[in-house]
Amino acid sequence: MSRKKAVKGKGSSKSPTASPNKSKDSGKSGKGIGAGAPSNGLIYPSRPSLSNSREFYDITFKVMLVGDSGVGKTCLLVRFKDGAFLAGSFISTVGIDFRNKVLNIDALKVKLQIWDTAGQERFRSVTHAYYRDAHALLLLYDVTNKASFDNIKAWLTEIHEYAQQDVVLMLLGNKADVAHERVVKREEGEKLAKVFGVPFMETSAKSGLNVELAFTAVAKELKHRSTKEPDDPKFQLQDYVNKEMKSAGCCHS
Repeated sequence: MSRKKAVKGKGSSKSPTASPNKSKDSGKSGKGIGAGAPSNGLIYPSRPSLSNSREFYDITFKVMLVGDSGVGKTCLLVRFKDGAFLAGSFISTVGIDFRNKVLNIDALKVKLQIWDTAGQERFRSVTHAYYRDAHALLLLYDVTNKASFDNIKAWLTEIHEYAQQDVVLMLLGNKADVAHERVVKREEGEKLAKVFGVPFMETSAKSGLNVELAFTAVAKELKHRSTKEPDDPKFQLQDYVNKEMKSAGCCHS
């Protein structure tokens, strides 16, 4: 089965440009994971998830984690996928890596193929090549690192240049658990998000704060876009996030 060949690309950091190049080949575009997915994310129902042959999904989307090196992208992904925290020495992601997770969203099984990108400048050209196939982008900064917050505008410029025009975008202020080292106020993140018109929340890969919510909210938005009827009301991503945080009692970190 041609889709299973794409699984071998999980170590795509060894050959990071292989997947994007496939998307240019019209004869192969339907065979690679993510790169060959239709723009609306729809695929044939009841397909086995490549991350677990016993899991099935109705629809799949490609989500990318982007931001400076060290903001916690890999830790956020591991927390979401495995419910664990990567404690210990920091090791930068080299190139691109991905993991899959299937969520139950409004009676549909939604598979998120989540791509973890390297934040270092030397890998930026590799990251650019993957933008165009992403259905959603989670843009992270570290609330204990002012530079990572200041660089958000540069990341947004890249996203607008290389990503799809209708890509779902969310801004995340990570490491919200480290209150004594915080240098970026939550209000600053909210203000920046409002300026650029994107949803925002703070997260913590260590405590799990809002991690599940961030991915679930994006999955709901993507699912709604793909399945809604013309007369259906638009899904309000930020309103959903605010409502869920309020009900969970985690509006303020």
